[in-house]
Amino acid sequence: MPISLSEQGEISEMASEQAIVAGGCFWCTEAVFRDVIGVSAVESGYIGGTVADPSYKQVCSGTTGHAEAVRVTYDPAVLSYGDLLDMFMGTHDPSQLNRQGNDVGTQYRSAIFPLDDGQRAEATAAIARWDADHPGQRAVTTIEGPADWYPAEDYHQEYWEGEGQRNPYCLAVIPPKLAKLRKSFAERVKAG
Repeated sequence: MPISLSEQGEISEMASEQAIVAGGCFWCTEAVFRDVIGVSAVESGYIGGTVADPSYKQVCSGTTGHAEAVRVTYDPAVLSYGDLLDMFMGTHDPSQLNRQGNDVGTQYRSAIFPLDDGQRAEATAAIARWDADHPGQRAVTTIEGPADWYPAEDYHQEYWEGEGQRNPYCLAVIPPKLAKLRKSFAERVKAG
């Protein structure tokens, strides 16, 4: 866990909480949250299915029930869970059922996996805010769980920073998501 010097010069652990969201391809969602102030880690993985420790190939088959998701570690003193969910809802299309663009299947569903009752209430509120801001559209984002989290294979982690910038799919999908983040949540984006 990250540490910081307190005003008295003592070393203390920074507060951190986690959020798990699924908004289509995890490479895309991971790239968005890596750019958010207050986020210290983003891990791609699988959640919400019936097979223990699934592989990418199994999840992509659409038969395990898992969603491609990210687990975001963040500092609640800097970024609230509600704000994190608003960024999530604002950087993918939560009105598409079991798909994001050309990615089709339940593994690409829009879902929030609350880790406690407080997060569950915040998830319900975030969906209601999105619906209110988008007359004529309805979010199909589900609130699921509790469910087991399985980290994706190592080659999926930090994908955009490495292989993703040479991948035509990522080059077509991720920059528009990052542009949405920078336009709608400019005060929350890391400099760089």
